Amino acid sequence: MPGTQKSSLRPSKIVNIEDLRRMAKRRLPRPVFDYLDGGAEAEITLRENCDAFREITFRPRGAVATGDCSLKTTVIGQEFSFPAILAPVGYSRMMHPGGEVDAARAAGKAGTGYTLSTISGHKLEDVKAASPGPVWYQLYLLGGRAASEGALDRARRAGFSALVITVDTPVAGLRERDPRNGMKELLGTSVLAKIPFGFTFLAHPGWLAAYIRDGGRPKLENIVVPGQGPMELVDVSAALAAATVTWADLKWIRQIWTGPIVVKGLLTGDDARRAIDEGAAAVVVSNHGGRQLDSVSATIRALPEVVAAVNGQIDVLMDGGIRRGSDIVKALCLGARAVLVGRAYAYGLAAAGEAGVTRALEILRTDVERTVRLLGCPGLRQLDRSYLNIPRVWDV
Repeated sequence: MPGTQKSSLRPSKIVNIEDLRRMAKRRLPRPVFDYLDGGAEAEITLRENCDAFREITFRPRGAVATGDCSLKTTVIGQEFSFPAILAPVGYSRMMHPGGEVDAARAAGKAGTGYTLSTISGHKLEDVKAASPGPVWYQLYLLGGRAASEGALDRARRAGFSALVITVDTPVAGLRERDPRNGMKELLGTSVLAKIPFGFTFLAHPGWLAAYIRDGGRPKLENIVVPGQGPMELVDVSAALAAATVTWADLKWIRQIWTGPIVVKGLLTGDDARRAIDEGAAAVVVSNHGGRQLDSVSATIRALPEVVAAVNGQIDVLMDGGIRRGSDIVKALCLGARAVLVGRAYAYGLAAAGEAGVTRALEILRTDVERTVRLLGCPGLRQLDRSYLNIPRVWDV
């Protein structure tokens, strides 16, 4: 069962997210790790997402006693224990057999939310059952409208509390690591195609044994094509090309899904205003973790434009490049209501399943509280740009 495997994780030795990344790199075969770790083309945006946070420095207040420092926040009317929600991460079951179930369970125990990707190996009902907290469903139109309508009906019945629509994937970005290292062959059905990459799997016996015990290639349990059953695990490049989401699709989706809709993958104020017009309850400033169009703006740099355009009408979230609690605090100072974290917890999942996700959340939560206290800020609500030094070269 997911989450029951013993973990070698020693929390006292894992002090930051980079420690979990190193553990994940040791445990995973190169194709799986590079899928998790890599970005599009020259990976310029992948690096800029992190580097842009380093360009922002803090302006703390001295001689301030902060007292109790609550980290609770609300997003689209739902309460979270601290302002970080787990982002959708595809192929999670390839990283660890517990996959999405383990991640949702860890998020629920921590009092925060989890977002389930369409490209997931565990049934959405099992994922929701694992968490007492908010669980959102992220929709790709894979398998056509009939399959999507079936997934939305299942998500509603299971108790998912929001729908996330990702709009930056008309095609998949060129993630150059993947074709070089055999990720496509791993996802395929041909045994012969896997042979040239066999050594990298044999060199990671722990992962390989868990993968075999879990039944090998998982199906996409939440894309059920009428008359065919769950879709086979697919190469995302081919799948996304036939699953573009347009503004017109949001009108159709709103007729089926009556709960809140979060539009993810925006980088401009114009798109944010369009999302409001289409009935979005929140938007996520996101460049897909640097995995789609390379050389776009780092999300923390795009955040102020979107916040200004929204002007308080709906909640604004952001993702991309978050590796420390101080990054979360910087995003809140620039107007984000909360953030989504993807790689930060996925490294933990890949390293040690539920225990790894739990440790990632502990690290980020502790970092956020420490940072807020050291800033001399009484609480999250009081965070604003006055606590930051913004580079003059930024056009904000």
